[in-house]
Amino acid sequence: MEETPILKAHGLCKCFGAVTAASDVCADIRKDAVVGLIGANGAGKTTFINMITGYLKPSSGTIHFRDRDITDLPPREITRMGVSRSFQIPQLYDSLSVEDNLLVGLGIVSLTGKKSFLSLSSREDSVTDMDSVKTIMERFGLIDYRNKPAVVLPGGVRKLLDIAMSMVGKPQIMLLDEPTSGINADEKFGIMDMIMEALQAEGVTVLFVEHDMDIVSRYSDRVLAFYEGRVIADGIPGEVLADSEVRRYVIGGDHKHKTEKGDPDNAQN
Repeated sequence: MEETPILKAHGLCKCFGAVTAASDVCADIRKDAVVGLIGANGAGKTTFINMITGYLKPSSGTIHFRDRDITDLPPREITRMGVSRSFQIPQLYDSLSVEDNLLVGLGIVSLTGKKSFLSLSSREDSVTDMDSVKTIMERFGLIDYRNKPAVVLPGGVRKLLDIAMSMVGKPQIMLLDEPTSGINADEKFGIMDMIMEALQAEGVTVLFVEHDMDIVSRYSDRVLAFYEGRVIADGIPGEVLADSEVRRYVIGGDHKHKTEKGDPDNAQN
């Protein structure tokens, strides 16, 4: 018996006046999948993520998470249900340390239980809170930066902290908006390895927007290719990246992807 998808988007459309940002977008996402979203700027990738997370309401269509209709729910309620996201530009408290950024995130997540960040150090379960924060820092390689203010962190570490903050609520789905943008080429695989290992250790389903086709090939088990608000290809990375429309409208005909899952060359990256 086939497992029910954890996330189902059906017939999503989004218009801004005369501009159509999404047109009849449909996707069923299975639990534990790693899905890469590709497309040129303005193709509809981030619009799709924003609709799933409640930051944009679709003009038509529906979104179901674990069979519950979340189409019209506000972002915070969707997050509490288990759908989190990171942003292309990290959303951090620059004056606070890495540890305190995570504690703030934990406090915000706890608000539904009448808890607050200000009471974290005095609550009976504060030891558990600190243990949770320490575990997250270890998983994302942040222990050595725990007392440093976010403003001084290198770009890759800021990305890690932003995603780590999204993990404090123990989401079931994580949507990443360009996780390797702004990261040096020689660091991107190491950073992405750490992100994916941390998310998969928690059993999180992942959707990520990415322009780097080597990253998409290496980490995705499925790719959705967007063009002018539509999904023009949906399948395993090798097939999608070889699709004639995708090569023409998304990656260019001369691109060669060498880092697909299962490629022996991956072991050296």
